[in-house]
Amino acid sequence: MTDYTEYFDEVIQAHVAIEQWLAEERDAAELEQLLTRFSPQFSMVSPLGRVLDFAALSELFLLAGGKKLGFRIELSELRGIALHEGGATVSYREQQTDATGLHSDRRSTVVFEKQVDGRVIWRHLQETFCKE
Repeated sequence: MTDYTEYFDEVIQAHVAIEQWLAEERDAAELEQLLTRFSPQFSMVSPLGRVLDFAALSELFLLAGGKKLGFRIELSELRGIALHEGGATVSYREQQTDATGLHSDRRSTVVFEKQVDGRVIWRHLQETFCKE
């Protein structure tokens, strides 16, 4: 049996931190802490096909912090894809809502790196919108 628990835990914990950052006014130190979850070589393909690097992700979080009132993220369908000594690849489904009633549904695949100290960080993320 392959154990993806630490990677699934990171998906959940990171989304709790992201939800709090986006929904509430938070201290700038919390943004710094959030960003330590991501590799300096982080890359992402957004649901609309936009490619972001670590700097773009940092700017996105900085600009959006506390601006999504009532923002909530619901995760489901966590699945392991590949596990290896240097990390893992997992997928999950993410549904987002906010106080305005805006709703999005996406499937995501993340590549994790495991650091020498055992810390798990996000290396690459691919998000795709689901049809309603």
